Amino acid sequence: MRFVTEQRYPTDVARLVALFSDPDLYPTLSGLPKLGTPEVVEHSVDGSHIRLALHQRFIGDLPAAARAVVDPAKLTWIEQIDFDLDRATATTRLVPDHYADRLTCSGRYTFEADGTEAIRRLDGELKVRMRLVGGKVEGALVSGLREHSADEQPLIAAYLAAH
Repeated sequence: MRFVTEQRYPTDVARLVALFSDPDLYPTLSGLPKLGTPEVVEHSVDGSHIRLALHQRFIGDLPAAARAVVDPAKLTWIEQIDFDLDRATATTRLVPDHYADRLTCSGRYTFEADGTEAIRRLDGELKVRMRLVGGKVEGALVSGLREHSADEQPLIAAYLAAH
């Protein structure tokens, strides 16, 4: 399932990319309803390339049919994000802790200017390989990711204002 999320912030592109590539941001993203607080497990810098790895957990609701074949407590993963500061882009890939044979997700972030705002856009693809319920699980996860994107926006805007 292909998906897109977009967030807008009253800042410039360079500052927005710097914010999302800063490991200090992620522990502040707590109390959200769909994903638990990200834990930074890797941060490395090589010139204008930054790699972050975040351990994450889906805490949203799954349809009953999906819960019959997936343990919600096992919907955890490492998100590997590779930033290219010069191009204001990043690639992302989810590496599941469980169900690696059933779940793949990857995408590309772009950071663009739009007047006085900067846009963070994620174009991604999520695939759940489960007979009968794969589409429902994909829908629930993508819905959760979109809702999470909207829910985290005020936290990120507050972080921008404070830093």
